[in-house]
Amino acid sequence: MAHTSSIQNIGDKVVVGALDTSFLPGVPKVFPGTVSANGPCFFGLVPNIGIPQAAVMIGPPMNIPAPTSLQVDGISIFRTGITNFFTLNNYFALCTKFAPTIRNSTSITNGNSTNNGLTVCNGLVTINASLNVAAGVTIGGAMVVGGMIRTPNITAAFGKFGSVAAPFKFFDIPHPSKEFPHRLRYSCLEGPEIGVYVRGELQGTNEIELPDYWKDLVDDRTITVQLTPIGSHQNLCYAVARMKDKISILVNPHGFNTHTIRCSYIVHAERKDLKPLITEYEGESMKDYPGEDFVQLGGIE
Repeated sequence: MAHTSSIQNIGDKVVVGALDTSFLPGVPKVFPGTVSANGPCFFGLVPNIGIPQAAVMIGPPMNIPAPTSLQVDGISIFRTGITNFFTLNNYFALCTKFAPTIRNSTSITNGNSTNNGLTVCNGLVTINASLNVAAGVTIGGAMVVGGMIRTPNITAAFGKFGSVAAPFKFFDIPHPSKEFPHRLRYSCLEGPEIGVYVRGELQGTNEIELPDYWKDLVDDRTITVQLTPIGSHQNLCYAVARMKDKISILVNPHGFNTHTIRCSYIVHAERKDLKPLITEYEGESMKDYPGEDFVQLGGIE
């Protein structure tokens, strides 16, 4: 059976196949060293020898003791379509991504990573260098951070029961009164419950009006009130008034000295939209907490 060669030499160009994809009508210029191959092209010891699966298939070299199948020096651009990595992928230089990235396996980053598009990670992600995020990050499971996270705010978007866990939490801001380079750092007050509070000053009335939504937010059986007289000694007491559309605090509810009341107050209560905090549990680390998902900060065990 006769065989017709489809290899053409056109000046300094080699064309393999019936179609010269490097040729543009009306532009006769030929760049020296041009190769146009219609594919499929097999380079090296490809896994599925003789089975065409792409225009270009690359495997390890067969004639030299080199483990690398492809080496690129310079800038690589993946313009359109989807790029799938089904095995270990190492980047030793800057990697900039402008399109969505979906990871279904473990990802380890030992250098800087800049992502300007959506990144979806369905496997473990380990970052051993700085991570700078200019937009939002949404995490559907637990996140363990061995260092410090600096951010204007953290939102635990893990569904209804998201939370943030750390050995301590604080704010650190430029000092509001002193000039640069002074700063101010406060730490959060901790407690054995998931609580909320309101505070204020009472004068000319004996009713502390709580926010309307407290009736749906807090367990009214957990409400406690601290009253501090202002200006002079006062005999103060309180009662929780549970009504259909709100909860109120009545100071001196029996009507004595209500017109002379002047005091500050702070009202605490435990939220009822969350499961109670489990303060003590058995476990080798925070991962053994029997409650809901969390964000672990500060490198604690």
